[in-house]
Amino acid sequence: MSIRKQFLKRKPVCKVTFKIPEYVGNGATMAHVVGEFNDWSTSATPMKQLKNGAFSATVELEKGRSYQFRYLLGASSWENDPDADDFLPSPFGNSYNSVISL
Repeated sequence: MSIRKQFLKRKPVCKVTFKIPEYVGNGATMAHVVGEFNDWSTSATPMKQLKNGAFSATVELEKGRSYQFRYLLGASSWENDPDADDFLPSPFGNSYNSVISL
C-alpha cells in the first residue's frame, strides 16, 4: 500500500493520496478510506478502482494534525496501511488503526 503526501504552500492543507494495490484489494469491487477526517463514515470517501484493480483516493487534510484511519474493502473487510506513520489500538476488539501525521 502507499500513502503520498503533497503539502501545499498556499493553503494549510496537505493532499494525501491513499492507494491500495490490486493484490490487497483481492477482487473487491469497492473500497473506502474511513477515518477521523470523515467521522468514520463508511461511505463518505470512496476510492476509485483503477484499471489494474488497485484503488486510490485523494483527500485534503489539515496540516499539523494526526488522523487515525483504516481501509474498508467491500462491505466488511478492514485493512490497515503498512506505510502508515503509526498504529494505535482501536476501541473495537483486538485491532489497530493506521495513523497519518501531517
